Amino acid sequence: MATEQTLSEPRKETRLWKGVFSVGGIMSTLVIYGLLQEKIMRVPYGDGEVKEYFTFSLFLVFCNRITTSAVSMAALLASKKTVDPVAPVYKYCLVSVSNILTTTCQYEALKYVSFPVQTLAKCAKMIPVMIWSTIILQKKYKAFDYSFAFLVMLGCALFILYPAAGDISPYNRGRESTLWGVSLMIGYLGFDGFTSTFQDKLFKGYDMEIHNQIFYTTMCSCLLSFTGLILQGQLIMAVDFVSRYHDCFLDIALLSTVATASQFFISYTIRTFGALTFATIMTTRQLVSIMLSCVWFAHPLSWEQCIGAVVVFCSLYTRSYVNSNKPKPSATTVQVQNGV
Repeated sequence: MATEQTLSEPRKETRLWKGVFSVGGIMSTLVIYGLLQEKIMRVPYGDGEVKEYFTFSLFLVFCNRITTSAVSMAALLASKKTVDPVAPVYKYCLVSVSNILTTTCQYEALKYVSFPVQTLAKCAKMIPVMIWSTIILQKKYKAFDYSFAFLVMLGCALFILYPAAGDISPYNRGRESTLWGVSLMIGYLGFDGFTSTFQDKLFKGYDMEIHNQIFYTTMCSCLLSFTGLILQGQLIMAVDFVSRYHDCFLDIALLSTVATASQFFISYTIRTFGALTFATIMTTRQLVSIMLSCVWFAHPLSWEQCIGAVVVFCSLYTRSYVNSNKPKPSATTVQVQNGV
């Protein structure tokens, strides 16, 4: 007995440190990622009277994807796993197109809605995932799944439709919660739901290693976003902007770095602790991101928004608890569905 207890103590201590590493990694990278998104898209760059807003969302997509692509290739080479595509290339491209549209809608929406609104709206992604899963994978959901989805949607609606009066934020661009901003968020949720569901189908249909999928998907995204920048004539303008405002260049470089690092923390956490722990961490991260954004960027919250936030996060935590005894999905699938 004494020997077993002696052996279990180091294991508990090791698991504790692994937990600290996982929580710290996910929280730090994704919270920084969220704050940088809002800073880049909503805070003007420049000193004195001459200030400019960064408006090239597709350039952010390109920088993020090329960084992730390089890291995933390095991981494949280091692990000596196959670099050849496992699935037909056009399927990677289909994922890339929907992923680019998802990320572009996400960045563009920040021009029209505040980060707290966007972050809480992301919690409603289970609704389009359920719709696309029913269409593509013929999945069936129980009544309580639809109930949680309805509660989350209700909370998000309260948060979006009842903004605080007199937003005194110095970073308010004067176009809060417009119809276009809400439309972009709906587009984000729809494309993100399709991306997650199609990737789920891709992993189930092929014996695919996670870094292989990430590499080819992000490589396609790099080519598509680069082509889009050329066709729109934005590449030179974006490069000129970051060359004139070095702090913007540093923000974009840090954004790409933490976005890539977060993917590896996510994968490690799911492999070590499972999907339930990961879902709880992600929900907590969203709550912390909203609170920090409200403090950092001076976003006031109405009492309706506070009620909406409580409804959303209570629903998400309750859903995590209810799902605790269900079979855990694969690390790959959960990482894809909760990626940045």
